[in-house]
This record gives sequence, C-alpha cells and structure tokens, in this order.
Amino acid sequence: MATSRRPRTPVDEWLPLTEVLEELGITRATWYRWRNRGYGPAARRLPNGHLRVRRSVLDEFNNGLEAA
Repeated sequence: MATSRRPRTPVDEWLPLTEVLEELGITRATWYRWRNRGYGPAARRLPNGHLRVRRSVLDEFNNGLEAA
C-alpha cells in the first residue's frame, strides 16, 4: 500500500550573525548601531552569547529594504 507524502516545508533556520552581516552587506558596527536605534531584523541571543536571526525574519527585512 503506497502512502502519499505531503511536501515538507523547509525549516526556518537560525542564521549566525556573520552570515546575516554578509547578506546585508554591513559591518558589525553598523549592525549594533541599528540595534541601538531599534532598526534591523529581530535577533535572539543564545545562552553562549552568540546572536542568531531567523531566515524568514531576515528575508522579510530584506524585502522591506528593497521596497523602500
């Protein structure tokens, strides 16, 4: 008996800050300046102190930059 498989949605991965900075084309100093001003994609700090940003949040932020 064959079972039908539903396509799996891709996992919304957590990106390290270095990848986010590279994709946005900004420096670490700019990232922290944006965060101090309440601008930029939302990030989450891990227990080890590293920052991560969800792929979906980064894509949404990038789309907003392109629209402006």
